[in-house]
Amino acid sequence: MLATAAVFWGATTVLIKAGPLSRIRPGKTLLYQLAVSAVVLPLVALIKAEPGLVRVTPLIAASLAYQTVWVAFITFLAWFWLIRNYPASRLVSFNFLTPIFGVIAGSVLLNEPITRKLLLTLLLVVTGIYLVNRPAPDRESDT
Repeated sequence: MLATAAVFWGATTVLIKAGPLSRIRPGKTLLYQLAVSAVVLPLVALIKAEPGLVRVTPLIAASLAYQTVWVAFITFLAWFWLIRNYPASRLVSFNFLTPIFGVIAGSVLLNEPITRKLLLTLLLVVTGIYLVNRPAPDRESDT
């Protein structure tokens, strides 16, 4: 499932950057994606016989609100705007910031410890993002 999700994420990025969606506003792109999801996901849930929400608790309601407002609206809208305005090859490396924010959220919200190994790993991720996005070396100074 992860490999399939990665393929679809990449295909979506290419479609938005190189297809007709590159000429429309990011809000409209988000609307199209949410409209397709609103049709496809309930059908998949029916096929898989998912029980759905059995009992709505305050935690479940807050989680749904967070997913709706922050994840499905704000972050995707920002992502579509970035794809429209910047080279996708440079933006994709910033997806690797996800584990950094996950670790920070786990530490702040769940009091999870941040160990030296974890800090080293995060430093390596940040270094990789820098190396991918650093300016090209000046070729004229080599001659």
